[in-house]
Amino acid sequence: QPNRGTKRPRDEEEEEIKARRKQASAREHSRHREEESAVPDETDDEKKKLLQIIERDGEEEDEEEEPLDESSVKKMILTFEKRSYKNQELRIKFPDNPEKFMESELDLNDIIQEMHVIATMPGLYHLLVELNAVQSLLGLLGHDNTDILQLSRQLSWERLSTDFSVISSHVSIAVVDLLQELTDIDTLHESEEGAEVLIDALVEGQVVALLVQNLERLDESVKEEADGVHNTLGIVENMAEFRPEMCTEAAQQGLMQWLLKRLKAKMPFDANKLYCSEVLAILLQNNDDNRELLGELDGIDVLLQQLSVFKRHNPSTAEEQEMMENLFDSLCSCLMLSSNRDRFLKGEGLQLMNLMLREKKISRSSALKVLDHAMIGPEGTDNCHKFVDILGLRTIFPLFMKSPKKIKKVGTTEKEHEEHVCSILASLLRNLRGQQRTRLLNKFTENDSEKVDRLMELYFKYLDAMQAADKKIDGEKHDMVRRGEIIDDDMEDEFYLRRLDAGLFVLQLICYIMAEICNANVPQIRQRVHQILNMRGSSIKIVRHILKEYAENIGDGKNQEFRESEQKRILDLLENF
Repeated sequence: QPNRGTKRPRDEEEEEIKARRKQASAREHSRHREEESAVPDETDDEKKKLLQIIERDGEEEDEEEEPLDESSVKKMILTFEKRSYKNQELRIKFPDNPEKFMESELDLNDIIQEMHVIATMPGLYHLLVELNAVQSLLGLLGHDNTDILQLSRQLSWERLSTDFSVISSHVSIAVVDLLQELTDIDTLHESEEGAEVLIDALVEGQVVALLVQNLERLDESVKEEADGVHNTLGIVENMAEFRPEMCTEAAQQGLMQWLLKRLKAKMPFDANKLYCSEVLAILLQNNDDNRELLGELDGIDVLLQQLSVFKRHNPSTAEEQEMMENLFDSLCSCLMLSSNRDRFLKGEGLQLMNLMLREKKISRSSALKVLDHAMIGPEGTDNCHKFVDILGLRTIFPLFMKSPKKIKKVGTTEKEHEEHVCSILASLLRNLRGQQRTRLLNKFTENDSEKVDRLMELYFKYLDAMQAADKKIDGEKHDMVRRGEIIDDDMEDEFYLRRLDAGLFVLQLICYIMAEICNANVPQIRQRVHQILNMRGSSIKIVRHILKEYAENIGDGKNQEFRESEQKRILDLLENF
């Protein structure tokens, strides 16, 4: 570091800064005067004309607003149509002379701003469709204003370039702002009928494809355009929430590709990147078509690259942490498709998640969830074998033996942690064969069978929780019968879901692990399990009952063949238990 000399008193420093600023502003002022005098006289007329337009707009704003009813909305839409047509006509007539259609551009921008008031009356949305305003608005999404902006810069006149570029940065952005407000989810729910008509018209007009084309042209280093990107994502989110089935079409109209491109762009983290991660997670939710599309677009690699940043560093803000969680959720969602499991394996996703588990950063609990999704079911076999090859057992067993203390900071409960770890161990026991399976079983015998002791400790912990939950549910059922209420299938399903939430699912996984290791022809393990059950006054019958219930409810409802073979496998384990 060079010697900076002694620090001057703050007062002296401030005085010198003030003096420098005065000199700079004087130089700037004289430069502006020179430039103004250098501008040819012919621009004076243009300046006056533009000033009149700006002043006239101000006067119009001051006029009293009409009360909003059907006729005033119709009048507004017709005015918009006229101004849009006039602007289009002048643009065709004078394509190389922007000043000729500058005034019509302002008029068009003004009426679009006025139309925001329609968003307060969703019951009148049908007028936008009937009078063809939706189609006209969608047409304006491709509206180019670069010529206008160039003209405002050519006229080196300070007031014009600030006022005018704000008013007219992009008509397309003004349309995006309007559509974002019209599709606000709370507004849509105020009038389902009006909302349906509007959304139908937007979907029919391929709104997402047009929005994506507009996104490609926006420069996020300009604030207005960055806001335009944010509002565009808002439109997609609103429409997806109101009509989830449009997500497939939206992704295929270029949105998925744009989101992935924006996520991997080398730009500093901002609100738009966070919003992209949110919209991506929405598109992938319960949607196999979009999961497949993301895989085909190398999206698994994009997600892994973006998440690798959090391997050794925690997110620096709450917003960045939210983005990280959205990306993890998107990855888990994609892994529900077997073709993406292969892409995850080839993209070295297992190695990244394993490193995250070792690094003990905030990303650890989410990495555990991803591993659970990658290994579950018969589709997870290759990932299970690879996990053992990369020494994953050394990482997973310490997490099984002791739940991390810092877990509360990341919003993950101890139960969630134990559920994911037990699910991973159950998947490994189900899918591993040969030498890898032997390595896994050896872990349960080392250090005087401490892993078996921990398994039994968790068994009794969740058994107690379940018995308390069952007691409460039985009491409720008893009260219902006494009141003469019928307990139907829906009610029984609800009770079963409550039991799962109380810890039944973790208990089922623990019992499954117990049955697997007791059937592995390792006498030491079987003896230890029976010894602890007897010592605690418990019975093998309880374990059998829990596993039978697990077998009855297994499967995702899609693959009947898998369900039947899995039920048979679990019941065979019980026979030998």
